[in-house]
Amino acid sequence: MTFSFSRRLFAEFAGTGFLVGTVVGSGIMAETLTNDVALALLGNTIPTGAILFVLITIFGPVSSAHFNPAVSLVMAIDKRLPWGELLPYVIAQILGGLAGTFAAHMMFAMDVVQFSAHARTGMAQWLAEIVASFGLLITILFGVKFREQSVAMLVGLYITAAYWFTASTSFANPAVTIARAFTDTFSGIRPMDAPMFILMQLLGGAAALLVFRWMISSEPKK
Repeated sequence: MTFSFSRRLFAEFAGTGFLVGTVVGSGIMAETLTNDVALALLGNTIPTGAILFVLITIFGPVSSAHFNPAVSLVMAIDKRLPWGELLPYVIAQILGGLAGTFAAHMMFAMDVVQFSAHARTGMAQWLAEIVASFGLLITILFGVKFREQSVAMLVGLYITAAYWFTASTSFANPAVTIARAFTDTFSGIRPMDAPMFILMQLLGGAAALLVFRWMISSEPKK
């Protein structure tokens, strides 16, 4: 089944919205219920991995379930997404992410528009975003090629793990990064720190595509 462009854009908007709403909302809930940072992070991690599985499963057949400008850019470079659709996809993802943040704030009776004061900067954090984004794109690219029906599970499990093995807690998504700059809660990032995170995410995604293409180029001819 082929869906219209407007429906695909709505899927990207809604999917990114629910993703960010889950990240921000579960972070608020975790911060409310416990003062233990490790437990709060766990309470933020599990819902994020779970919602990714759900969202990719239901929206994958509609828009390919990118929910991430870095993923869309890599797919455009790899000729899986028409270049003319890239910017609309990215805009839908960013707007969806912002809607998810604002919805989470409203559900918890907080100020709708906030600016984060949570500092996330420095070489360790930047390297973590390169690693997180590289791993995410490698997971997606190889998953789509070899285990397409398992991509939802693979991405959900990868992000669940990457929350814990990366110093940045694995943003790995420019739209999510922008949206999280507008929440002064557990999951936030200072607006001044967001541009470098986004640059590192794009670099990690580009590196993943190069490695993927190099590895696939040695695939035996049939």
